[in-house]
Amino acid sequence: MAVTSPPTVSVEKPESGIALITMSRPERLNALSPELIADLHKALEEVERDRSQRVVVLTGAGRGFCAGADLKAGGDQEFAEQPDHRRVGAIYDMQLDLANLMLKIYELRVPVIAAVNGAAVGGGFAIALHCDVRVAAESARFGSVFIKVGLSSLDVGNSYLLPRLIGASRARELMLTGRIFDAAEADRIGLVSRVVPDGQVVEAALEVARQIAANNEYGVWMTKLGANATLDAPSLRHAMELENRTQVLGTFTGNMAEASEAFREGREPRWNPL
Repeated sequence: MAVTSPPTVSVEKPESGIALITMSRPERLNALSPELIADLHKALEEVERDRSQRVVVLTGAGRGFCAGADLKAGGDQEFAEQPDHRRVGAIYDMQLDLANLMLKIYELRVPVIAAVNGAAVGGGFAIALHCDVRVAAESARFGSVFIKVGLSSLDVGNSYLLPRLIGASRARELMLTGRIFDAAEADRIGLVSRVVPDGQVVEAALEVARQIAANNEYGVWMTKLGANATLDAPSLRHAMELENRTQVLGTFTGNMAEASEAFREGREPRWNPL
């Protein structure tokens, strides 16, 4: 009889419209195994299909957010046993699977908030970068450490996102040194939006999620989609043209009229769903 491994990711729905996804390999600080990567893909796809979900909070079980690639998972031996002409393809497939996970987080229909507890290094750092918002516990530690394991710091989107989040000079220093930095520095350089005491990071992330979920669905969806698109806009005019069309389309949802009526009546708006 085949032995079924326990799931490495859990999906909870603690409140209406909010999904809590937890990476659950605490004994390995939630290091990225092939199973964990596959389970994260499935969890994000589940949220994508469920139109009632408006925001995702992503965190790690135990003492760490995600310690990057699991160097003890046995993958190196598997690749070593491949003939030379097969190794590149096998390694590339694994790299592509991880890169596609990052894109799935970044392009998810709803915002993703990283609740970073403990280590977020290597692939775990990349996961945090691809989230829309990052909330850190005081114990959080970050690092673009690929360069420390004989590779480069050009990995699964880091070299694209990090300079846009904290500036080119700071990003290059962190990528070239591979040094670990703490939550206080992450806050100072603008990588995280807030730092909270240990044990409170998930609740702090849920509070941000509630504020997002209280807004109209069209507005949140277009803000995430548009913010990703205008990040690469070649000029201010290009960005404004995208914004103009987004705002005009928004008037057809009826939510602007509802907001005005709710304001006159002194109540919370009742947003029209998409």
